[in-house]
Amino acid sequence: MTFSLIKRSTAIAVFFTITTPMDVSSFTATMWKEATVTQRTVPSKNEGVEIELPDFDELFNRIQQVSPLARLAMEGGTGGFANCDYMMPKELKWKNISTNKKNLVHHIDKIDNFQGLGCPIVRFRSSLKGPCVGHKMASFIMNLDERKKWDPQILEVDEIYPIYDTEAANLAMGVGKYGDCNKLGIGYCQTKSNIVVDGREQLILCGIQDFASGATVIWGTEMEETHNHLFPDGERHTRAKSHLFSTTLVPSGPDSFDVEYVLQLEVGGNIPGFLTQPILVETVKSLFNHASKTFQDEEEMTRYMKNEEDLRNQFLDERHSLLMTP
Repeated sequence: MTFSLIKRSTAIAVFFTITTPMDVSSFTATMWKEATVTQRTVPSKNEGVEIELPDFDELFNRIQQVSPLARLAMEGGTGGFANCDYMMPKELKWKNISTNKKNLVHHIDKIDNFQGLGCPIVRFRSSLKGPCVGHKMASFIMNLDERKKWDPQILEVDEIYPIYDTEAANLAMGVGKYGDCNKLGIGYCQTKSNIVVDGREQLILCGIQDFASGATVIWGTEMEETHNHLFPDGERHTRAKSHLFSTTLVPSGPDSFDVEYVLQLEVGGNIPGFLTQPILVETVKSLFNHASKTFQDEEEMTRYMKNEEDLRNQFLDERHSLLMTP
């Protein structure tokens, strides 16, 4: 998930319980299978393009370690931050950047040089009013028109290889083990050049998990160098890498929800870390400011949810017709 370097230049809704213990040492492992014979692929909607899947147990284990709210969601819990263990697991030593209950983003924490990759992982916590609609939150990040409303440096965001059928992803994950995978695909992201840095680009596998509790986990992880052939045609740009990304929404009341946003972003190039962290923080705050206003806009949210319901019904009708075709 590339974030703009701008400030310095100015279901299957199945209830389940996670039984696998968190293993902090697993951060040293790869999420992508190295041996060709163990690689698992699924077809995309683009003819001839297969999507290689990561080790989902490894991926979601990592997300649960760095996001207590994601762990709560995956265990079927509700109630938001009040019901998740802020310090779990204790092996990870978070440093607090800021804490102020009056702020929209009321907690920001980080771990420096996380996984020995030379860049920090940063965690943001916010409590928002309005309906807990995870796919709307995802649209702020994944939809170009929505992204432009809070990120003036964004140039391109596109799901270039959507999965052909999310049921294939659910089977690969273990049906119900990590909720219902409602969306999965390979996305491309590019930011504009400015007087400080040139443009950045990314190639990310992203997905959305829905849960019976009303919670949602939006996740992403950067594709490996071996996947570079999937980049769109055209000039290549400096590569940024989101080693791990998750945004979790969990209802905290009938018209409120908590959000935990976690990102480990390697900006790329020779930009020092002391410049990138404050830029990242301010950019994510802009995202939450936009989200807060939108979720409290009753007319906008009613329109969005009605449209989503129509699209879902259309999808189910098309699937039923496909199954009934001899």
